[in-house]
Amino acid sequence: MLWAILLSALAMTAIVALRYLASSGLFAWATERVRPGLYASLKPQIRREIGWSLLSAAIYGVPAGVVAWGWQQHGWTRIYMDWAEYPLWYLPLSLLLYLFAHDTWFYWTHRLMHRPRWFRLAHAVHHDSRPPTAWAAMSFHPIEAVTGAIVIPLLVFLVPIHVAMLGTVLAIMTVMGVTNHMGWEMFPRALVHSRLGGWLITASHHQRHHEHYLCNYGLYFRFWDRLCGTDRGLSDAFAR
Repeated sequence: MLWAILLSALAMTAIVALRYLASSGLFAWATERVRPGLYASLKPQIRREIGWSLLSAAIYGVPAGVVAWGWQQHGWTRIYMDWAEYPLWYLPLSLLLYLFAHDTWFYWTHRLMHRPRWFRLAHAVHHDSRPPTAWAAMSFHPIEAVTGAIVIPLLVFLVPIHVAMLGTVLAIMTVMGVTNHMGWEMFPRALVHSRLGGWLITASHHQRHHEHYLCNYGLYFRFWDRLCGTDRGLSDAFAR
């Protein structure tokens, strides 16, 4: 059993690492095409970001491997594959539940990481990216990586979700993690400055967090930032 769990963890670590390299690499390539020279002076920083991110991939891979083993071998999780097991309207609802729960966890743990002791101990690694690049999405100290690695694995034991919706959650998490850090705004101004955009987090919003630190803590939505008075709007650097 232990060997099976270990092999599952190693497999998931490889998947997470390859997903990171593919997604960050793709958006770094896009950045070079859309914003030539933006990363030209940041090569030492990017090497650090990749190193920390690959370490984080190993940390993310362990709980993911345990979940995969428990689901496939014992059916311990609430992941399901039969479309008829729950009503079709539950598919988008489960997606929103996962995103909101993840966003809530991220907001409050992120605020904790900005307390002086925790910042010095762990979160400073992420903020060493000045400015952040597409490679910084998983550039975390191991302590912070653990806080990010456990939330989705915990949710699959509590909240039912179709495997396709779980894949959608992971895809959104990956894309937003990369695009929020890549140093430019890929979404159109009409969306970013719309009523809907006022509740969503994109690079324009998260860039201000990296500029001023004690604000804009959310991951997907601006709900908690607005409710708790920590929303400081969009970065002036991305005004266009």
